[in-house]
Amino acid sequence: MAVLSTGPIENSPVSGIRPIQQVTVKIVNQDAADSSTILIQGYFLNDVRTLYVIEELSLAPNIVITKNYTADFDAYEFVFTTSGPAEESTNISMWGRNGSGSIISAQRIVANEQLDS
Repeated sequence: MAVLSTGPIENSPVSGIRPIQQVTVKIVNQDAADSSTILIQGYFLNDVRTLYVIEELSLAPNIVITKNYTADFDAYEFVFTTSGPAEESTNISMWGRNGSGSIISAQRIVANEQLDS
């Protein structure tokens, strides 16, 4: 089982608007034969760390899943737990989006940048 975390991501308002309103999570199982399972946990970080997303997904071989979650908080964190035969072939990226849906590259995390917990 692999546990990956974004770590805390600051999203304080600028001129009254938070830069990121939504995050897009893209998960890819690159294994040609085996499946994997991923548990997604999202937390908003105010005075306490509060769970607001909990979702478990099964990924068949060679499948791509895209999920969107709200991120209109001063700070947030996502934790991804992968398991199953294709655990090592499963990659995750996360992209912050502003209110109009545009990707904000400063708040993007790709598979090779994630932290092992």
